[in-house]
Amino acid sequence: MAARGVGLLTRLPLCAQRSPVQRPVHRLLSNPGTVAADLRREEQPAGSAETDSEDRTPKKRFCEVQSERREQAQRTVLIHCPSKISEKKFLKYLSQHGPINNHFFYESFGLYAVVEFRQKESLASLQSVTRTPSLGAEAAIPFRSRYFSLKLKNPSNQTSGQPSVQCSNQSSPASRKVFDLLCCAENVDDQLYTLTKELQLTEENTRLRHLTCSLIEDVAAVYFPDCAVRPFGSSVNSFGKLGCDLDMFLDLDDIGKFSAHKASGNFLMEFQVKNVPSERIATQKILSVIGECLDHFGPGCVGVQKILNARCPLVRFSHQASGFQCDLTTNNRIALRSSELLYIYGALDARVRALVFTVRCWARAHSLTSSIPGAWITNFSLTIMVIFFLQRRSPPILPTLDYLKTLADAEDKCIIEGHNCTFVRDLNKIKPSGNTETLELLLKEFFEYFGNFAFNKNSINIRQGKEQNKPESSPLHIQNPFETSLNISKNVSQSQLQKFIDLARESAWILHQEDKGRPSPSSNQPWGLAALLLPSVANGVSLAKKKKPASERIKNLLESIKSGPENSTNTSGKRAASPQS
Repeated sequence: MAARGVGLLTRLPLCAQRSPVQRPVHRLLSNPGTVAADLRREEQPAGSAETDSEDRTPKKRFCEVQSERREQAQRTVLIHCPSKISEKKFLKYLSQHGPINNHFFYESFGLYAVVEFRQKESLASLQSVTRTPSLGAEAAIPFRSRYFSLKLKNPSNQTSGQPSVQCSNQSSPASRKVFDLLCCAENVDDQLYTLTKELQLTEENTRLRHLTCSLIEDVAAVYFPDCAVRPFGSSVNSFGKLGCDLDMFLDLDDIGKFSAHKASGNFLMEFQVKNVPSERIATQKILSVIGECLDHFGPGCVGVQKILNARCPLVRFSHQASGFQCDLTTNNRIALRSSELLYIYGALDARVRALVFTVRCWARAHSLTSSIPGAWITNFSLTIMVIFFLQRRSPPILPTLDYLKTLADAEDKCIIEGHNCTFVRDLNKIKPSGNTETLELLLKEFFEYFGNFAFNKNSINIRQGKEQNKPESSPLHIQNPFETSLNISKNVSQSQLQKFIDLARESAWILHQEDKGRPSPSSNQPWGLAALLLPSVANGVSLAKKKKPASERIKNLLESIKSGPENSTNTSGKRAASPQS
């Protein structure tokens, strides 16, 4: 389903009461860095990258993580369960087909269970005792998938007195809960880490995303054996939040690879295939057929749309059981490479993800981004802007893409459709930054930096990590990291860019004002990040009603503050982040 959630903070009142139930949370957050440490511990499921510099465990590569997740998904089934069921009896029944590694329940359109077996053979055993339902007047299409429906033979005898199973939450947390947690935090750094912890994809949600891709792969494999359906974008780049869409692509590359041992002797055997005029036409034909198959035969796939004339042809549909809005493309390898790059940047420093989550949440709260295509800034553009800003710090928090390219070895070399997509893939080869700036300072100066950025003449380029002259007249120019001739923000209008600039300046102003007099813990006044997420960031006055001179005064004041010696980022008086950052 389309992302919802923290944008709803715009409807909250200006003051937030601290309810008694939040007191234990306040004690939990009483030590600076606590949330950061908890966040890192929670990011340690199988296949995640450790970000603590004190832990010498080698960090896993992106491809290793995705391979493990895919293999895990291939041993997993999705089961629609009765509303009341005995978890113990349920697991005992399934264990007849083999040992179970992991399971969890969740609610979507009913109660569902995700069950991971230890061996693939268990799936065939379960399928062998599963029947195609008899629907009476309707006819069932006998498609054998790994998406099952469990019925009780005697519901009245088995459901009475059964305790409800504990369900994993698959949706964004309530806005009020997030808001209260932010108000109870000890400092702004804790606020940013708390927001990330509450919004990030859970282990269960990540498993469900890979399982959904695996179920779609089963459908595509009817036509293309040995194909793979791989998730990309927010689902795998470490910046996804609960409720975000599921982007996936049909990977047919392995089918076309030629094995050397098959070329022995004087003969060369080739498959007979259909020839079409271009790669784009081949993509359109493939997606058209897969779209039809999902529409007619794919269990749980509803609202299928074939959008084949887009720059990147795709099939859009809803996967009803998981609740995900899905976009399926084919051979979109540059997008997967971009996901890997963002994954690496997110794994290098815990502050990166916290800052990205916060900026995205802030933008959503003020309608700078939207789930509907249009003239708005996208989450991808905002993420690149954060990375660029962190490359500009002194010392830099993140390396440039060109530097990552210099660390690459022969096996990292990657050319896709003529574009050089080479960068080091082993995170252990990248030296951690010596920068110790707090998240509070970074958030404040992010708003200052882009509130005063010369968008009219400069372009944002993370390959070199420096401002460059714009090659075109678009209001906002952000160079695509790999397809360097493309502007990923070409859609952004001048009015939307100006709205971003004005909000950035006012947000920086709010944070500077709080430095002078932060609300006391006993007051009911939102502070720090919580204040920035309210609908008006300046004393309840609508941005649309503000006059230009006020914006100019803020700009001039920020410039004077920034130039002052007490606020220079290179001074010895700079505050340091906690060791957990």
